[in-house]
Amino acid sequence: MFTNKFATRLNSFKSKWPNDEKPTTIELIKRASKVEGLTHVDLNYPDHSEPSIREIAAITNDVGLAINGLAMRYYTNPAFKLGAFTNPNKKVRQEAIDLTKAAIDELREIDSNLLTIWLGQDGFDYGFQVDYKKIWDDEISAIKEIAEHDKKCLVSIEYKPNEPRAYSLLSNLGTTLLAIKDINLKNIGVTIDFAHILYSNEQPALVAALIDKHSQILGLHLNDGYGKRDDGLMVGSVHQLATIELLYHIAKSKYQGPIYFDTFPDTTNMDPIKECELNIDTVRKQLKLVDKLIQNNELSTAIENQDSITSHRIFNSILYS
Repeated sequence: MFTNKFATRLNSFKSKWPNDEKPTTIELIKRASKVEGLTHVDLNYPDHSEPSIREIAAITNDVGLAINGLAMRYYTNPAFKLGAFTNPNKKVRQEAIDLTKAAIDELREIDSNLLTIWLGQDGFDYGFQVDYKKIWDDEISAIKEIAEHDKKCLVSIEYKPNEPRAYSLLSNLGTTLLAIKDINLKNIGVTIDFAHILYSNEQPALVAALIDKHSQILGLHLNDGYGKRDDGLMVGSVHQLATIELLYHIAKSKYQGPIYFDTFPDTTNMDPIKECELNIDTVRKQLKLVDKLIQNNELSTAIENQDSITSHRIFNSILYS
């Protein structure tokens, strides 16, 4: 088993909140700490930065959890709707860059080093709206400036086909790996999000293998969905075989970070503690299965020979034993 670390989306714990008041970051962390088996939480920045990252980290440790990293959110300035790093206004672009650098500084203060950037605002909605080469160059320049701000901090790109923009600039694995090649820095990598991969019409295990070959896997977000949008369903609830195959390739990679549950129990008002515990239980069972698959020499031979009948017979015999 390659990991026994599990992290979660903190905002999931707003689901079934006991009163009408908006919960604070500290209250959400304390609620998350009730999940059996949970080891880490991720904070959105700057959303989850009050009273301060240092104070939040201290309380997180007090309740038995650790902060895995910060995930950037570019909502503070309404102008970001037209782009954060790709905004046509240079001052707005720099504001987004400076906000991201501030997050890195906060991370380093609590001895953490993972910053996830999801660039949903960077893209376009209409034909003849943008100069594609220009926004590409602005994107690369901004990410490079951020990554160079502190080379001990890992900067992970979480790509997504769209939302909120109709078309994201870094919308799939190909554009993301091309951006990383252009940036050419060792502290850049990719966060895999299972549901994002599905509705990018990509194959999760192939994505993991190519990232491990051409870059580095810095984050692993598990969830599920029907491939039409970012559903955020419970792990393995729709694509069980694809999830297990992804974990099979992750186990063979160099990734040693937490498995992060990017699920949305709040969508249907589920109990977030029970939902998170089920995700952990599901993945633990899947990882035991993965261990058996890795140790099975007959499966390795079947894969080498592209013998799907044999590989599925082995998979089924282990799954249903």
